[in-house]
Amino acid sequence: MSSTANAAPPRRLRAGIVGGGRGAFIGAVHRIAAELDGQAQVVAGALSSDPQVARESAAEWFLARSYASYEEMAAAEAADANGIDFVIIATPNHLHYPVARAFLEADIHVVCDKPLALTVAEGEELVRLVEGGPTLFALTHPYTGYPAVRQARATG
Repeated sequence: MSSTANAAPPRRLRAGIVGGGRGAFIGAVHRIAAELDGQAQVVAGALSSDPQVARESAAEWFLARSYASYEEMAAAEAADANGIDFVIIATPNHLHYPVARAFLEADIHVVCDKPLALTVAEGEELVRLVEGGPTLFALTHPYTGYPAVRQARATG
């Protein structure tokens, strides 16, 4: 019998999401994608800039932790031994940079919808934060998976 036979199974990754609450299409898409393979579960969120909508959205998603702002979420989750492993940024484009920066500075891994940032300077700052710390940064490009895009690339 191998020595790993009695080892505890690895836990699911704990994910958080910023944006994407009630009335936003993309939040549910990111949640479904994060949880699709069963290896992650969204457990926390700052789902709206309106605190009431954020609370109501978190309740609808049965999230364990709801926050009124991404700043509050980054600080609280970083300080919690059972805090999130990564955050999904599903906000309007102009918020990608400040949200990503807050979580990178809190040493929380980031999965950001495109675009990375609105300016080259913002993008370079995020690169500097990632290169200087322990965090990973992933930028999603969901259209590359669309069948029409794949066909256009193949025939292009």
